[in-house]
Amino acid sequence: MTYCVGLLLDQGIVLLSDTRTNAGLDNISIYRKMFTFSNDGERVIAIMTAGSLSVTQTTLARLTEATEEDDPDETRSILHAPSMLKVAQIIGATLADVTTDVSIKLSRMNQSATASLIVAGQRRGGPMRMFLIYPEGNFIEATRDTPFLQIGEHKYGKPILDRVITPETSLEDAEKAVLLSMDSTLRSNLSVGMPLDLVVIEKDSFRISRQRRIEAEDERFAQLSRAWSDALRDAYQKIESL
Repeated sequence: MTYCVGLLLDQGIVLLSDTRTNAGLDNISIYRKMFTFSNDGERVIAIMTAGSLSVTQTTLARLTEATEEDDPDETRSILHAPSMLKVAQIIGATLADVTTDVSIKLSRMNQSATASLIVAGQRRGGPMRMFLIYPEGNFIEATRDTPFLQIGEHKYGKPILDRVITPETSLEDAEKAVLLSMDSTLRSNLSVGMPLDLVVIEKDSFRISRQRRIEAEDERFAQLSRAWSDALRDAYQKIESL
């Protein structure tokens, strides 16, 4: 399983994913689930994946191949699409095609495979946008009322986001919030695991502003986790019983 979260804020976009892939208790591996595409100064796009590796890897391979063609087509290449909406449509159509192809093959063995994606970014001349794309290729978009999207094991990390995230949240506070959201998920679900991939895209920068891999031994993340645990225990002790 996995956990990926994206925030769409006034100052920019903050994205975080884990890297654990679980195909059974004795088959746990690490695979990147955060992928970025950019023409610096013109557009930047980030994709996070959850679900079947066969579906997500094939989808990313097809999207990458379309961007590397000698004569790229704006109807197929996300680096040449005229808008972020068109980017989401291209990715959605590609994901739906791959899901169908893989499902046909797996149906012979009474198996199935699906995946979902979070796509976020900005093209020069357009606003920042973020979409959650479903296996069928349809999608929903983050809004000011709901400025964050999640895929995978999202239930453990959602409460803190519900309480603290608004469009006006600063990028610094947003980074802290997604890390605490992930920390809560790591503590409660063994199918989500380190290392983590963090990406920050500042508004109108049209490039990756910050990218970081957080390993299991990262002391800064450990300190954040301990501080959050201590704060929760202190708050619990201070609340009077009914």
